[in-house]
Amino acid sequence: MMKAQDVVVLLKLASLEDDAKDIDHESVPPGLASGEDPYSVRALEAALGISKTEISASLKRSVVSGLAIKDRKTGRPKPSRRHLREFIVHGLKFVFPAKPGAMKRGLPTAFAAPVLRESLHSAGSLIYVWPYAHAKDMGQSVDPLFKSVPEACETDSRLYAYLALVDAIRIGNQRESKHAADLLVQRLG
Repeated sequence: MMKAQDVVVLLKLASLEDDAKDIDHESVPPGLASGEDPYSVRALEAALGISKTEISASLKRSVVSGLAIKDRKTGRPKPSRRHLREFIVHGLKFVFPAKPGAMKRGLPTAFAAPVLRESLHSAGSLIYVWPYAHAKDMGQSVDPLFKSVPEACETDSRLYAYLALVDAIRIGNQRESKHAADLLVQRLG
């Protein structure tokens, strides 16, 4: 049975793949020791704030569900982008619904996040935020897919964009969800 953090782990793997396409393969991502594999369970634990045991279980669940596949060369799981896109766009809001809560300080998500802020405006003046004590913005709280998402997104702007688009799909009306889904499809390829 899938858990919400499985989507976070898969989107982190997609973010790492995207980074690898864009950067010099000799450079070391922030927070990693030279030579450390950013795809290792240990590195994913450090980047996401999810325990190694949960990362490992998440990867196994994702392979079983078809949302991840084993890379032929490296043997490590990687997201099946097509299946992940379909699941996020068509099923995620039913499996892991988002319900706006009380006003809190937090990291902007959905339509208030940088990825959507300029292209889509929600009705009303309230923004959605993931509760996070170190943030400056006030808004209606939305529980992230995993409690450590705000911290993980501070150091990974691609992951932040992916997860904010996911929240826009989970929260938005039909027009807003479609716009976020279109942007997610473009980013995930």
